[in-house]
Amino acid sequence: MPSLLPTAAMAIFIFMTAVFVLAQLRKNNSIVDIAWGPGFVVTAAALLAREPVLDPARALVTILVLVWGIRLATHIYSRNRGKPEDFRYARMRQGWGKAVAVKSFFFIFMLQGLLMLIVSLPITAVFSSPARPLGAVEVAGALVFVAGFVFEAVGDHQLAAHIRNPANTGRLMTRGLWSTTRHPNYFGEATLWWGVGLIALPSANGAAALLGPLTITLLLVFVSGVPLLERKYAGRPDWEAYKARTSMFVPWFPKKT
Repeated sequence: MPSLLPTAAMAIFIFMTAVFVLAQLRKNNSIVDIAWGPGFVVTAAALLAREPVLDPARALVTILVLVWGIRLATHIYSRNRGKPEDFRYARMRQGWGKAVAVKSFFFIFMLQGLLMLIVSLPITAVFSSPARPLGAVEVAGALVFVAGFVFEAVGDHQLAAHIRNPANTGRLMTRGLWSTTRHPNYFGEATLWWGVGLIALPSANGAAALLGPLTITLLLVFVSGVPLLERKYAGRPDWEAYKARTSMFVPWFPKKT
């Protein structure tokens, strides 16, 4: 795996720098969210260019990441189209003043690039290992990935349909998968990366590559995912009622209140 880390790192650096330039031209750092999924596709493509033998494990990881990355980017683009810069990045822009470009480069784009490099460790591990057929662990990993992918995609679809309906203006989404967890899309994303981690597990350094799914899970639960949204709605009576009966992250039956 170490031999291919520089390849992955360089691909991510070039990609995120290009995204940074585009964001500055459009004065909208929210573009970085759209670029998250495609960044992993670019990483897999760069690794494939270095190791062009597409054995079953490499093919499986490449296809799964490609499908996930395109779906996620399409969803976020559709969600953000025509809207102003996300409140998180707008707040940073206001606080950074004249230094916004430099600070954006390092604290948004390069930081996310570093996280992308860490989360993509299972992909790098698979490409760094000798060709091998798929075994029971890889099949199990693919099934876990599919479960997470479906959870994320369905959760996103349900929320988007809820928002599009004018009758739901100002109302929380609490139906469907959202009745089993307050963050089905985040749970789905964490799960699918554990699936990729399982596929990488039989690889050389496969155990170390589990740092990737562990990192994205910790980020979503404790840093950039769940906490930001929960703070946004904290104090609303409907949110507090929803919070009292619904699991935070792992899906579970709603509590009776």
